[in-house]
Amino acid sequence: MRIAAVVRALCALSFLLSVTFAGSASVAAPYAAVVIDARTGEVLHSRNADARLHPASLTKMMTLYVVFDAIERGEISLDKKVKISRFAANEPPSKLGLRPGQKIALRYLIRAAAVKSANDAATALGEAISGSEAEFAKRMTRTARALGMKNTTFKNAHGLTQSGHLSTARDMTLLGRRLFYDFPDYYNLFSRKSTHAGVRDVANTNRKLLSAYRGADGIKTGYTNAAGFNLVASAERGPKRVIATVFGGKTSAWRNARVAELLDMGFERSETRVAVRKPAPVNLGGGGRKTIKVAAAGAVAKSPRPKVRKGLTTGTLVAQSDLKAIQAAVLAANEEAAKQPQSIAAVAAQEQPLRVVTRVSTAGNRHWAVQVGAFQNRHLAEKALLQTALRELQSLEGSERRIDYAMVNGYKKFRARFVGLNQADANMACARLRARNQPCFPVGPGS
Repeated sequence: MRIAAVVRALCALSFLLSVTFAGSASVAAPYAAVVIDARTGEVLHSRNADARLHPASLTKMMTLYVVFDAIERGEISLDKKVKISRFAANEPPSKLGLRPGQKIALRYLIRAAAVKSANDAATALGEAISGSEAEFAKRMTRTARALGMKNTTFKNAHGLTQSGHLSTARDMTLLGRRLFYDFPDYYNLFSRKSTHAGVRDVANTNRKLLSAYRGADGIKTGYTNAAGFNLVASAERGPKRVIATVFGGKTSAWRNARVAELLDMGFERSETRVAVRKPAPVNLGGGGRKTIKVAAAGAVAKSPRPKVRKGLTTGTLVAQSDLKAIQAAVLAANEEAAKQPQSIAAVAAQEQPLRVVTRVSTAGNRHWAVQVGAFQNRHLAEKALLQTALRELQSLEGSERRIDYAMVNGYKKFRARFVGLNQADANMACARLRARNQPCFPVGPGS
């Protein structure tokens, strides 16, 4: 009887301890939430918005933001074959299952990190951009500061719990808005319910909310024991777009239900008609590998005017290309223009005759530029500049077309830029080009 009583007592004690620790786990991840009108950035609801908490895989939003920025700057290309390190391959799940020494295109690492939230892919991305995950984390933190994420510090690229690796609901909401407006050409990744990641198809960790909530199109989930269930979600209904963030969810189902409630609150509280105020452009200053060397081609002293098909005129042309290269690019643009709607050709025909600019005026603080792509050869860069001129003559008027190159891991990338603009014209040009689904970003002085 005494033995039985002791056994019952021990069982009861064990049960009480399990309940106690289970209860402790449930409160280990504090709750925080923010809801904003994505069009204006106005905060519609907040709770513990600035509490520094574990972001978990919300971290990968910044990992991808930095990668997108590096691609746009010409530091690396989507087709770059990345060799997987043992360090990256050994990251804990969730993972893609990459092997040490395996080579995989950067685009597939991006898909795996964005859709499956693969930790090995995130680490490999950081190593590909900055040489090591530690250096990449520093660049992530610098980028966060530049974007106004005042209470965020990154220590890794994947979000697994690490001392000092912290963010806030407010900062992650801001980052979600930045991803939508700063990289519209890449944002669609976050709405894919599944995708091919090079070695296999992967499912989106956010697919339940994407399927269940009307208008949802992203952005990122996160979970660790220390963080709880986190989510930054964006949805669009009619003219409205709302972003809601939750930290410290109890379960994935609870988190999704709470985010749905917050999104509903956001749509109810936001105005139907408001002026869209996109985030102001920031100069992130690059920060890729130290081995990257950039050499800008010098302008030629004189260049004859190339022959142009009658009736086709454009704005300024790049000054540092040789005559044959310009003529070939012009012919290519002529052929492309013939395929365009008549309205584009008609607008182009109304502009001033073709001319070559050999010096850019710096009056009026015209030290800004816009980059419209990074290409494998000069001809493609020339063609992109000419095609862009056909599409956006007004805000690019008076600029010089310049091509420089960056050596990235032995690969030369030709960056196509319009230089000699002021900040307002650079921002306007990119806004108009992005509206036509053409990649573009402003480049500040010295970049």
